[in-house]
Amino acid sequence: MTERVVLAYSGGLDTSVAIGWIAEETGAEVVAVAVDVGQGGEDLEEIRKRALACGAVEAVVADARDEYADEYCLPALQANALYMDRYPLVSALSRPLIVKHLADAAQRYDATIVAHGCTGKGNDQVLFEVGIGALAPELRVIAPVRDFAWTREKAISYAEQRDLPIDVTKKSPFSIDQNVWGRAVETGFLEDLWNAPTKDVYSYTGDPHQFQPADEVTITFRSGAPVAIDGRPVTMLQAIQQLNEIAGKHGVGRLDMVEDRLVGIKSREIYEAPGAIALITAHQELENVTVERDLARFKRTVGQRWTELVYDGLWFSPLKRALDSFIAESQVHVSGDIRLELAGGRATVNGRRSEQSLYDFNLATYDEGDSFDQTLAKGFVQLWGLPSKIAAKRDLNQP
Repeated sequence: MTERVVLAYSGGLDTSVAIGWIAEETGAEVVAVAVDVGQGGEDLEEIRKRALACGAVEAVVADARDEYADEYCLPALQANALYMDRYPLVSALSRPLIVKHLADAAQRYDATIVAHGCTGKGNDQVLFEVGIGALAPELRVIAPVRDFAWTREKAISYAEQRDLPIDVTKKSPFSIDQNVWGRAVETGFLEDLWNAPTKDVYSYTGDPHQFQPADEVTITFRSGAPVAIDGRPVTMLQAIQQLNEIAGKHGVGRLDMVEDRLVGIKSREIYEAPGAIALITAHQELENVTVERDLARFKRTVGQRWTELVYDGLWFSPLKRALDSFIAESQVHVSGDIRLELAGGRATVNGRRSEQSLYDFNLATYDEGDSFDQTLAKGFVQLWGLPSKIAAKRDLNQP
């Protein structure tokens, strides 16, 4: 029986060339798998036809946009996942979903090998291979670009020699990865840290310095999930898409950062994530209103660790699954409305309301109606500071 390879297929030059190259080098049949996570671009049917034209024996295309939004972006939102306190895991979130579809296809088509087009310098190779190891440890993985020094020049030559249906002249000055949660841009002149991004770097966001009237949106959450925008019901996918448009118009979610990659190098990255940043901003503030202090403090620690695990390719790890349960429990009371002002590259909260609110006006006010018994504070302060006071006295008496 002929061996089969399942290939993570994008429809671009490298993965189109990989179909025939893998078949020639290994003697295996190639099954191409393309997954739509909201990256836009070509129609899935066109991608499927190209894969077959390039030599794939089967081509699987999956519209996974809702799956991605509900099962990957939503948990990231509820964790307030920002790697290095800034990056909303644009690429790291989509990879485990793609891995899941690759593993499913491998089982369906009796494949023994999975292939991807990642280089050896990025996190993607880890995300793909560690994920495959967790879901289907019996599968072997090959990476032509990394393992066999497959350069762009070699890919172009291969495509021209075999007259593959791919435009070999199309080349971006940048390396771009995008999905509905955001867009990542790197390489080219951006590798010089002193170079400022030019306008052509951006696609999801408008110029934040170009004046236009502010927009206000009210996002309704139920148990930590957005369910309406300005009173109109939305799915998670629709919430991201609508905020990508509204917040993106104002330049919200632009990031220019030097990032600590898992492989040990620092990399300059440009990100655009207007919907993600607007939603996380709103969600964080609603948690401030509805989550008890000690739970909120500990959840920040859990959220940071959750983010690091996902960034490091450990989506399917036991620890990440355990943290999922904690985060889900923390969202029980995170329901209510947050009003955002979108302007000048910022999403600013200017209104909050919730039936689950822990904010008590009568305890918080300094005006008439104050129900807080301030006479209790003196003894509390004295007891709270007593250990420090005793230690200070001891230290002063040390020779």
